[in-house]
Amino acid sequence: MKNRYTLLLGLLVMVQPSQVLSQTVRGAFPDARNIGDPAFKGSFRYEAADGAWILRGSGTNMWGSRDEFFFLSEQVNDDCILSANLHFTGEGVDPHRKAGVMFRATPEDDSPYVDVAVHGDGLTSLQYRMEKGGETREVTTQVKSPGFIQLEKSGNTFIMRVSKDQTPLDEVASVTVDLGGKVHAGIFVCSHHPEVMEEAIFYNVRLDVPAEARGGLQAPPSPSRLETFDLETGLRRVVYTTSDHIEAPNWSRNGKFLIFNKEGKLYRFILRNGKVKVIDTGEADANNNDHGISFDGKKLAISHHLEENGARHSIIYTVPLKGGTPSRVTPLGPSYWHGWSPDDQWLTYCAERNGNYDVYKIPATGGEEIRLTTAAGLDDGPEYSPDGKYIYFNSVRSGSMQIWRMKPDGSGQEQVTDDQFNNWFAHPSPDGRWLLFISYRPDVAPGDHPRNQRVMLRLMPAAGGPVKTVAFLYGGQGTLNVPSWSPDSKKFAFVSYTY
Repeated sequence: MKNRYTLLLGLLVMVQPSQVLSQTVRGAFPDARNIGDPAFKGSFRYEAADGAWILRGSGTNMWGSRDEFFFLSEQVNDDCILSANLHFTGEGVDPHRKAGVMFRATPEDDSPYVDVAVHGDGLTSLQYRMEKGGETREVTTQVKSPGFIQLEKSGNTFIMRVSKDQTPLDEVASVTVDLGGKVHAGIFVCSHHPEVMEEAIFYNVRLDVPAEARGGLQAPPSPSRLETFDLETGLRRVVYTTSDHIEAPNWSRNGKFLIFNKEGKLYRFILRNGKVKVIDTGEADANNNDHGISFDGKKLAISHHLEENGARHSIIYTVPLKGGTPSRVTPLGPSYWHGWSPDDQWLTYCAERNGNYDVYKIPATGGEEIRLTTAAGLDDGPEYSPDGKYIYFNSVRSGSMQIWRMKPDGSGQEQVTDDQFNNWFAHPSPDGRWLLFISYRPDVAPGDHPRNQRVMLRLMPAAGGPVKTVAFLYGGQGTLNVPSWSPDSKKFAFVSYTY
């Protein structure tokens, strides 16, 4: 990822600690203050277009029985997950300058707290104070200068995770501290020198409340954030937030809008102005999150739950992209769409026939379906490569869910990924260079892709090579089910969730 913040270009919002920002979503950090009495008062700048927080602060230290630093925070009552990418600006004065994420009982300088602190020399540690006025304690890690840090609050347990060089999250430390009910959650910087100001840049900052805070498996569907990810900068940009549960964005072929589903209907989200408009799909108004745009940009494939012959199951239709009367494609159900062929002549889908879920293809105008996989267990997510030479899919046949590919006639089936994670829904980029997919932790059943999970979005060269983790988020079902690349292959869209 290029460091676009080495020189802080663009328009920045300048804010002093006394100001309060309007809060519309988790992580807006309305409270900005100096903790303790540092000689030089801190401030922050916010680059709204990219969601980057630039903090400047001084302070003797965050150690012993009292602290001095600059803190941006909001109060939370719930268990939550606080994450960020960060780096310092410049070489700095003291190698023990600190920046990181924190949960703190109060704004007092001797308050109990837990933080993940990244030091100027790369030292990364879990620091905490057990009681008011007590001594600071520390758990150091072997990871130096991680690009991504995460601190999860689960009751009185605090879990530290880090990622360096786009590797999967590594859980490196945990501690039990009673901070009370309502706590301050946020980001901080400390110069470790009373007469020096230091600057740290935070981006991709997220404060997620998981389902466990709302009843676990009984929790209703969560609010949503529609996001885009920029491959060049590594920046996640929230383009739309809603209290509704939305799923599965597609990016239009002309690059101007996204499509997502909500409560059975499909919606168009205009990137230029943020307007949302329903797409007319006629009687097909019980659609799930398996939908996508033809290569010529004229049609939309949808998966509508139809009641027929005493059953309710998913049937694939096509409809004009601008909206109109749907045309039925698959004669049998359940059938879940996943891909168009590059010439728009075929649709690929996952279907259950005789008790087994396999990959099928069918002419886009309807006709006889062709079974492409026969392995026991689930095969899902079939999607053509842009040159039409392969169909990528995910299969549980190896014991875990992994990415596979085959020729369009079903021959030459070969495994693409082979790791400890459960990998779903491979999406080739339009330029054919990349495969994007979503990964679940090993403790999730291989044949399941539920919502309300701690998941990763990962990227690998289509020609083969190392897998890189480009985003950590709370999501799962609905996050990345269908093709979501921008037409220039520079970005992709996804949905993250928080309660």
